[in-house]
Amino acid sequence: MKETKNRPLSKYRIRKILWHFVVDITATQTSELLGVNRNTVNRYYSLFRQIIYDYQMERFDKIVGSVELDESYFGASRHRGFRGKLKRGRGTRKQPVFGIFLRKGEVYTEIVPDAKKETLQAIIRRKVDIHSIIYTDGWRGYDGLVDVGYDKHFRVNHGKNEFALEGEIHINGIESFWSFTKRRLKKFNGVKKNFELHLKECEFRWRKSNETMYNIINSRLNEYLKRKGC
Repeated sequence: MKETKNRPLSKYRIRKILWHFVVDITATQTSELLGVNRNTVNRYYSLFRQIIYDYQMERFDKIVGSVELDESYFGASRHRGFRGKLKRGRGTRKQPVFGIFLRKGEVYTEIVPDAKKETLQAIIRRKVDIHSIIYTDGWRGYDGLVDVGYDKHFRVNHGKNEFALEGEIHINGIESFWSFTKRRLKKFNGVKKNFELHLKECEFRWRKSNETMYNIINSRLNEYLKRKGC
């Protein structure tokens, strides 16, 4: 059934759009499958992403437990006016993102201007409880964490082909998240617009079932629709 022009969507139709969003069907495909205007679908997809962003931001105050810290870099492999491929990793022109993974839990990410010690440790001290056990690689941005009170700091040196020491000393979890996020964002051609919303969506989606995601968004969507009198 085609959408009637200027007529509000029923709650049933809105929830059909939500389910298509949750199972990661594109807005274009959802528009075609449901017979809903593409702009309308885009508007709801943007709303769902904003709901996710607010939800994720509320969840992380002080993170306590066993945490893995790492940075990653996002953006095109080439820039206009720059010859050749961009350097990978630290020193690249790409956008750096810092991540904190609570083992057996979730991921918190933050877009940062650089991966310098001062930048990363300001976030760590703001977000990670002093009693946490911290796992990182050998990047100098993590030097000195013990000196500021994080006396349970363990490291692997990837430059020496160290990837897991004594079973527990690794950052495989956060690296798995980076891999998931980059694979997912490829379908959006890297996402130049609203990158932070898409990043928080990846946080939200990682290791959650479709049913869990649907229930969380739907619960908050109900509150939104009530405020709008729908």
